[in-house]
Amino acid sequence: MDMLKKESKKRVREEKMDPNSTVSGDGQATAAIEHRSFARIGFLGNPSDVYFGRTISLTIGNFWASVKLEPSEHLVIKPHPFHDLVQFTSLDHLLNRLQNEGYYGGVRLLMAICKVFRNYCKENDIQLHQANFSLSYDTNIPRQTGLSGSSAIVSAALNCLLDFYNVRHLIKVQVRPNIVLSAEKELGIVAGLQDRVAQVYGGLVHMDFSKEHMDKLGHGIYTPMDISLLPPLHLIYAENPSDSGKVHSMVRQRWLDGDEFIISSMKEVGSLAEEGRTALLNKDHSKLVELMNLNFDIRRRMFGDECLGAMNIEMVEVARRVGAASKFTGSGGAVVVFCPEGPSQVKLLEEECRKAGFTLQPVKIAPSCLNDSDIQTL
Repeated sequence: MDMLKKESKKRVREEKMDPNSTVSGDGQATAAIEHRSFARIGFLGNPSDVYFGRTISLTIGNFWASVKLEPSEHLVIKPHPFHDLVQFTSLDHLLNRLQNEGYYGGVRLLMAICKVFRNYCKENDIQLHQANFSLSYDTNIPRQTGLSGSSAIVSAALNCLLDFYNVRHLIKVQVRPNIVLSAEKELGIVAGLQDRVAQVYGGLVHMDFSKEHMDKLGHGIYTPMDISLLPPLHLIYAENPSDSGKVHSMVRQRWLDGDEFIISSMKEVGSLAEEGRTALLNKDHSKLVELMNLNFDIRRRMFGDECLGAMNIEMVEVARRVGAASKFTGSGGAVVVFCPEGPSQVKLLEEECRKAGFTLQPVKIAPSCLNDSDIQTL
């Protein structure tokens, strides 16, 4: 908690120094509001968040989604000029576009969070003023890389709504990931809370989704950790990744059907987050290597190679060929890598990625995004 307060002090000082207030005396926003939400890496324990497990996740500054809210006469959801493209040069252009980008952009995500936010406030007797707004978005998070691009748009939009209606202090931080996930469920997106928790909190977060907590509280226990505990990490991703939305299907059903192998494997994956927290606190990097590799190996046994996809597996193997630890950031499309031997090992990894046609980037950790008003709700 002290760590979060320190990280928010600079932002608070900057806000107090701003002579141009964006909120009127009656609590209505009078100027544009803009928020960013960063891409997420599942560091350890995923995908056990969907199975009452535990995870450690972090947000990265390499990629983000931004949402801008501007007061307006009518409520307007603005389509993105690229991601919501509706004008094409030819039928082939349209076909190629759909094959590479799919049918959906971000407009549906903005509409869904508006609906879910309004319903949540109504159900919890939170009064909202009647002013209207326009919402627009942008994102540079690569598609289908398991970096939580959709939830980044939704969580950034939620932050805009919290400020526009001046209700940030009335909606606890712990329940905001549920609101984000509810908006995505409106659209048929199947996912867990891990990504939304990481993006709502920012920084490095340990999450406990045990059934006891979920049944009693409606959410997990989320514990921010010091980002300086993390060793240098790298990100590998493909320019033409697989669809991460299909990965959970069979395993989820087997878990629901009581499959002992899946149930015990998910418990084992969740335990890696507990061991990982201890390893981070002790700066035990050799243990982190072991845990990261084991996380992927267990996942591979559960899902199988056909489900994970050859390209996704190759990204992991590329890192392992140089002795680095590697695992999926999410459900496929990108891999997080730790090179325990340092720069010389990174050089070898760069060459292997170049030969395989993968992109390699050093991970830039995004710190906690909570301000003092958020922390007061914890």
